[in-house]
Amino acid sequence: MGSRFDEMRIFSGNGNHALSELICDRLNVPLGDATIVKFSNENIFAKLNESVREKDVFVVQSLSTPNLSDRIMELLILLDACRRASAGRVTAVIPYYAYGRTDKKDQPRVPITARLLADMIQAAGAQQVLTIDLHAGQIQGFFNIPMDELTAMHLLVRYWSEKGWDNVIVVSPDVGFAKRGRNFAEAIGAPLAIAEKRRVQHLASRDNNGNYSSPEIMNLIGDVVGKRCIIVDDEIATGGSILEVVDLLNREGASEIYACCVHPVFAANAVQRLRQSGLRELVTTDTLPLTPEQRWPGLTVLSVSTMLAEVIQRIHSGVSVDTIFSQRHYSAFG
Repeated sequence: MGSRFDEMRIFSGNGNHALSELICDRLNVPLGDATIVKFSNENIFAKLNESVREKDVFVVQSLSTPNLSDRIMELLILLDACRRASAGRVTAVIPYYAYGRTDKKDQPRVPITARLLADMIQAAGAQQVLTIDLHAGQIQGFFNIPMDELTAMHLLVRYWSEKGWDNVIVVSPDVGFAKRGRNFAEAIGAPLAIAEKRRVQHLASRDNNGNYSSPEIMNLIGDVVGKRCIIVDDEIATGGSILEVVDLLNREGASEIYACCVHPVFAANAVQRLRQSGLRELVTTDTLPLTPEQRWPGLTVLSVSTMLAEVIQRIHSGVSVDTIFSQRHYSAFG
């Protein structure tokens, strides 16, 4: 099936320029010419330096730190510029969707910021959204436009499967990730263990402000004695949860401990903590940019550029994206 648009254009914000260039290399198309400037008053200005009239436009922007708010505004402003320049179709390609943890009201008088962000993206002019491994799948339902959520878990599965190890066990860092952890374990032919954290209510104590708090304990469901453990999660932010699981696995007698995630958020001093954690290796992807200071010999970064390029080409050509899920078993991680 041919595209109803003659040409494709790909533009990039400053969220992950290197990934945008890799995508364009895979597609053998030039990266679109755009100017993005932040003025001294912190206003952001964007201009498309080429025509996009009736073109099929893809705006690639990871919502990364630092300067997350700038990355969001860049995305919104670029989408608005494309719409006002009479683009035929505008697709927002967001490898990492920020505010994924604020997907529901889990306490009184709090916002659902993931929904707010979805509304702003649509209002800015996006007609379609493409993203990777949302922290909460229900965020798909926050959009009233076509929304394709891909998964990079197959890259991690392939990486560990090629090791050819035996005596391996996959570890989910919490109960909430257990379903995807189970699918990951089945994909590499390994059993699953689950780290469970719970509050001990009968040991609750009052703090200086008069509020009650309960200490947390972590239990392990599964046997890891003498085994190679692979902790799998969708993202690592501060690294706190991963480090707690590493300590737990060491206490439970694991022989070697590895970890992997799709999104390397690496906030605060996460890199320093992970380097000193005792992990043999941490495997992640390039959905978010990493500076040279955030890399170390024990970190392996796999690229999602080939997957994104293929999906962008299929969207442009009017070919079903679902066939990729079927061919590569992406859907197992939904």
